Amino acid sequence: MTPSELKYQSRDATPHFFNRSAMKFFGDTMKNYGVRSNAIDGIEVWELYRKRPVMHGLQNSHYFRKDNFKTISRGE
Repeated sequence: MTPSELKYQSRDATPHFFNRSAMKFFGDTMKNYGVRSNAIDGIEVWELYRKRPVMHGLQNSHYFRKDNFKTISRGE
């Protein structure tokens, strides 16, 4: 899975996540993202991580369920 594939697959479940204006606001680009497989509370997820921090040191990861590509947080 690549960041571009994840963007394509999650377009229906999270339509505004990869919005160009939102990414521009945070000073982010698709080139700054990486994807790796992970599990949260037994749920298989794709972890979208930033390779380098962006505006204000923001470097947190986002998680997408593998079965439906909806976002999930660490606490769910």
